[in-house]
Amino acid sequence: MAGLMQMPNGQMIQPQIVLLREGTDTSQGKGQLISNINACMAVVDSVRTTLGPRGLDKLVHDDRGTTTISNDGATIMKLLDIVHPAAKSLVDIAKSQDSEVGDGTTTVVILAGEFLRECKPFVEDGVHPQNIIKHFREAAQMAIARVKSLSVSIEGKDAAEKRELLKKCAMTTLSSKLVGGEKEFFGQMCVDAVMHLDQDLLDPRMIGVKKVMGGSMRESFLVDGVAFKKTFSYAGFEQQPKYFDNPTVLALNLELELKSEKDNAEVRLSDPAKYQEIVDAEWNIIYDKLAKCVESGAKVILSRLAIGDLATQYFADRGVFCAGRVAEEDLLRVTKSTGARIQTTVNDLTPDQMGTCEVFEEKQVGNERFNLFRGCPASKTCTLVLRGGAEQFIEEAARSLNDAIEIVRRAVKNAAIVPGGGAIDMELSRHLRDHARGIAGKGQLFINAFARALEIIPRQLCDNSGFDATDVLNKLRQKHALGDGSGVNFGVDVNTGGVIDAYEAFIWEPALVKINAIGAACEATCLILSIDETVRNPRSEGADGQPIHAP
Repeated sequence: MAGLMQMPNGQMIQPQIVLLREGTDTSQGKGQLISNINACMAVVDSVRTTLGPRGLDKLVHDDRGTTTISNDGATIMKLLDIVHPAAKSLVDIAKSQDSEVGDGTTTVVILAGEFLRECKPFVEDGVHPQNIIKHFREAAQMAIARVKSLSVSIEGKDAAEKRELLKKCAMTTLSSKLVGGEKEFFGQMCVDAVMHLDQDLLDPRMIGVKKVMGGSMRESFLVDGVAFKKTFSYAGFEQQPKYFDNPTVLALNLELELKSEKDNAEVRLSDPAKYQEIVDAEWNIIYDKLAKCVESGAKVILSRLAIGDLATQYFADRGVFCAGRVAEEDLLRVTKSTGARIQTTVNDLTPDQMGTCEVFEEKQVGNERFNLFRGCPASKTCTLVLRGGAEQFIEEAARSLNDAIEIVRRAVKNAAIVPGGGAIDMELSRHLRDHARGIAGKGQLFINAFARALEIIPRQLCDNSGFDATDVLNKLRQKHALGDGSGVNFGVDVNTGGVIDAYEAFIWEPALVKINAIGAACEATCLILSIDETVRNPRSEGADGQPIHAP
């Protein structure tokens, strides 16, 4: 009878064991799993309509009054501020897709949601989640292997042909964005930008993006070097020359201001006449610095710290251009492109510490003035200057171009492409259905469910374009079922509502996008299916559901 407790009435009862603090909410079992799946499906529904060239945009208004208009899945997911613990995994896969590949963020979220939707009936019927997870992982590996076997390499092409192929990849990405109407113009710009980078590193930080309100999209331009907005300047600035051919560039991390020479030290004087000598010494120090800058032969002097009014006038009188308080990222890109090295002192300046470029000029762009460094000998950097009528429009254009640039970078590094427009998804679906027929047991159902889920991409493209998805998918199934393999590249034609050979129509995307999307969506699905209990203590949360941290 060990472990039993006697009540006052003589009844023996089992004492209650309290493991968790009072008020703790524990949800477990099948109901909890279905609840998580429903939450994820609700999140997916919020981004579903943004997929494809005819996808719609979302306007997100936050509590600080900031308005964002975007078509980018990762941006929308980040702005939604999701609090459901299981649904947050969808935000994570969108972020990982964005950082790893740059595009396909909406695709990965929709795929994960559809995998979960297909799993839901099995869970409700009492199938153990581990059985589903096992076969979903097997299906994902088969799908990824099939993508690799279907991909076409663009390696070995000559430079002009490769540029054209990369431009097609960029245009496919831009077709679903706000700037889709000018996808050829911006596609070319993205390829040129990536080709200006160091082809071994392809560091995206070396591509600057500057936004100037006003004008049309077509007034955007690419600078084969560095461009940055005119910094704060003093009166003498307007007397400085604004154009140089082959100037010497000096980059400083030094303050050229009189006040910087003053100190809080106490000086005791026995002779009042000595005070003037101390004041003169301060002036002599700053004049000595300025003289050394000019003697170095530099015609363009940039500093990360302030350049005061005395220095500005001094340089203007001697035909030298200067700019102080230059942003660190801009100064870094100037040094990369001109070959200059940032100096912390003006003593012993030598020519090898300087940089140069073919042309330096100050140019008016809209209401702003920009300093442009063109034709840089060590040019491993470039700058996109974007124009547009509204602030939100320019911000979305910048996000769109970032996606396209990432896609071109990945296509340069991993030169394998697959047809887009839902073609690859339909082919993977057919391949998995054929494989499933040879499996005895429940695995056939689960792999079939995975294959059905892959059809969501062409189906959603049809829905977003206003066409009958059932009719188009039937045509696609017929094409992909052809025995001679001639229909492998057929996808959705969003212009006519029919089917089209996506490869011939240059609707291409890097194979890496699809491989990463399928892998990440499958992992997120397996993660959510493996959760059977959620433990939450309401006492540890504030009124808004946010955690309260102990002092």
